[in-house]
Amino acid sequence: MTDLLAATAELVDVFSVSHHETAIADLIEGRLRSVPWLTVDRLGDNVVARTQLGRDQRLVLAGHTDTVPANGNEQARVEGDVLWGLGSADMKSGLAVMLELASTTDSPAVDVTYVFYVCEEVDQKYNGLPHLLADRPDLLAGDAAILGEPTGAVVEAGCQGTLRVTASLRGERAHTARPWMGRNAIHRLGPLLAKVAAYEGRRPVLDGCEYREALQAVRIEGGVAGNVVPDLAVVTLNHRFAPDRTAAEAMGAIEAVVADALEEGDEIELADSAAPAPPALNHPLLAGLTRRTGAPPRAKLGWTDVSFFAAHGIPATNFGPGEPAVAHTAGEHVDREQLDAVFAVLASLLAEGG
Repeated sequence: MTDLLAATAELVDVFSVSHHETAIADLIEGRLRSVPWLTVDRLGDNVVARTQLGRDQRLVLAGHTDTVPANGNEQARVEGDVLWGLGSADMKSGLAVMLELASTTDSPAVDVTYVFYVCEEVDQKYNGLPHLLADRPDLLAGDAAILGEPTGAVVEAGCQGTLRVTASLRGERAHTARPWMGRNAIHRLGPLLAKVAAYEGRRPVLDGCEYREALQAVRIEGGVAGNVVPDLAVVTLNHRFAPDRTAAEAMGAIEAVVADALEEGDEIELADSAAPAPPALNHPLLAGLTRRTGAPPRAKLGWTDVSFFAAHGIPATNFGPGEPAVAHTAGEHVDREQLDAVFAVLASLLAEGG
């Protein structure tokens, strides 16, 4: 078998920050087109390879090819059984596993679609999956999907949704020498921020996985000049919510938290949202995946493209090498043990089905 740590290091050394995935797409396409049992399609820098064996079920294995910008870690560095470098966990190690499976699994028990797509790390409008769906929906067809996001070689089920909300609080301008003649909008944020800071998120348990909701202030804007009492202050809130709620229900929950801090003339608005995805671990293929790991699944607290597949009727989960906590950090890394473990589990799943 290929040395998966070395294979990941090779991918890490290919620059693929979001919007610059052509080189890595060229490499992936070249590898896949040499595999005789695969049909390969490329749309832009999205590459899709499929078996066409007429099996009863089709499993989608998907991974994004882009990374966040480098943080002094753009080159791969191997120390013993650990690989350090940009994208090593998120998610070039997952891509290396997918490429090895695609190149070595010639007669799987289920048909397999391998999806390598662009721009997961940036605004959703650039994400390769919706573009593939619009142009070639047949390329994303499947009965279940596994995203190779870093999960520490443990199944991380579903994903939480996310909302970004702005609350605009009004005041009245005045000279700072005579502040009693106005009303400071920034000062009005105090009670609202206190309510956000005191928020205790729900912890619903779904399919044995405990999700953990959160509400955080992530940006504050306000101020006119150094000698003016500000008449407007805007705070941006980020809310992560469990998949037993819709985005509308989550928005209602935020409004309830801050309601007492708002007055007539203030505004609270939804800036953007991304839907959650349920655990879906009762699907035979995903249940078979969990069983083979030998570890209980846990909830995916962040948002991933599992949500995309769930929204289009395909049960999906997250499973890949690398610890999610090191993704996007200067110390991003992955170890050989997790790479080999993920490969073994997925190879068994493809060989035997659920």
